[in-house]
Amino acid sequence: MTIASTTLPGGTWNLVDRTVTRFGYGAMQLAGPSAMGPPADHDGAIAVLRDAVEQGITHIDTSAAYGPRVTNQIIREALHPYPEAVMIATKVGANRDAEGGWPTARTPADLRAQVHDNLESLGVERLDLVNMRMGDANGPQSGSITEAMETLAGLQQEGLIGQLGVSNVTAEQVAEARAVTPIVCVQNLYNLASRWDDRLVDDLAVNGIAYVPFFPLGGFTPVQADALTAVANRLEATPMAVALAWLLQRSKNILLIPGTSKAAHLRENIAGASVSLTDQDVAELDNVAP
Repeated sequence: MTIASTTLPGGTWNLVDRTVTRFGYGAMQLAGPSAMGPPADHDGAIAVLRDAVEQGITHIDTSAAYGPRVTNQIIREALHPYPEAVMIATKVGANRDAEGGWPTARTPADLRAQVHDNLESLGVERLDLVNMRMGDANGPQSGSITEAMETLAGLQQEGLIGQLGVSNVTAEQVAEARAVTPIVCVQNLYNLASRWDDRLVDDLAVNGIAYVPFFPLGGFTPVQADALTAVANRLEATPMAVALAWLLQRSKNILLIPGTSKAAHLRENIAGASVSLTDQDVAELDNVAP
């Protein structure tokens, strides 16, 4: 499979020994509704993954909990053997129940089982990047992350994991994780409408750690939506394009992983994120940020 040589919006970021495109791809939507079961369009799911790589994307985000296992199996079918430049990031810390819930699973035995589940379903001997997920659908949860990170660091030493990150965490949990082992990224909810991680984004940038916002689009108040629309109309772009472009321009350590199950929508996202915002545009958007 050929990876395009064209530059994607935002350029690249170095995750220590791996260079990835700042514009990545989130694979959660490749499973069925609520990330459960198979996709309605299996061939379309295969096509969007292959198109993502052909467009030059080298950062793909997934989890064995999506489906469960469905998304990983689709990634394997579409891309295995994986191009050397492609980095696949996955998550552990939660399982799925029959009702589609996300029960936490953070004991050493749970985490070891999830790592091996990801290895098997992706068809690899080592996972490029594993994020330790501490929160739930309502956001970060309090509690120590030390034991979980010690377990994952042990699996890393065994050669089963390349790099480590954390997901859905507080700033305090980030500091606690870093006291145990080096991390290369933090994956939290963040967008123009959800700015409580502003300080964390900046602190991580100083330390060369990537910030990966999930749910990059949505949750906007009417005032924020109006501001997005006004800037978008001025730039002859869509509000969602402006929201993605704002994230890329917010800080050089932000890596995007917008998800879609359609190749056409993927290309729209890439084109949209290429919009260049002026200082006036950014100031106008920041003026209505929470």
